[in-house]
Amino acid sequence: MSRLSPLSLAADRDQTETSSNSIYEKIRHDILAGVLDANARLKISELARMHNTSTNPVREALQQLRGEGLVLFTPNQGARVRPIDMEFVRDVAEVGYQLEPYLMRLFVETASADDIAELERIQSEIEALNFDDKPRHTDLNNAFHETMYERHYNRVAFGVWKQHREIMGSISARIPIAIGRQEAILNEHRAIIEAIKDQDVERAVKVLGQHIGDAGRHLVDQLRIKATRAARKA
Repeated sequence: MSRLSPLSLAADRDQTETSSNSIYEKIRHDILAGVLDANARLKISELARMHNTSTNPVREALQQLRGEGLVLFTPNQGARVRPIDMEFVRDVAEVGYQLEPYLMRLFVETASADDIAELERIQSEIEALNFDDKPRHTDLNNAFHETMYERHYNRVAFGVWKQHREIMGSISARIPIAIGRQEAILNEHRAIIEAIKDQDVERAVKVLGQHIGDAGRHLVDQLRIKATRAARKA
């Protein structure tokens, strides 16, 4: 009987971890984006078939999502989807409102000409796209913000922000961006870039605070409108 080498065992573990992480990300996105209905039962065997995997990665993913509050476990009923309501979105948005200015301050103080050129390049792509491709806009918007935060020495804070951004991006997939909000996004990004060019930390933080605060309120308002329309049809 052949024995696996330590390298083979390590490779198997890495593959299992990658699979578990991938399944976790897919299920989390489906919950946040509304692909999985609120309070829907989450059956491990069905999810395993859906994602073409074994039950272990699904079980691990559900436990991780339980820790994040996105999956609820009820005795004798198993796992179900946590409703993504306006209060949840408000709370998640407030995390960004508190965290992003902290991450941005260091960037404004240390940004190089190349850093500013990269922000302008991304912003030019955002403007050229003009919100015609929602997933692509989300990717570019994330890149714009990540450029300002990715080199921060506090890797814990940056990791929390990354997770927060992924959650907000998945939730925003549910709704359109209002025309008025589209114009505001472009103007706010340009104002942020100008403040960074001037190395004006307080002005940059003020514009960023308005930017992410308005984004959170817009998301909550759009979810409220969507819920009201659904209630009228019911």
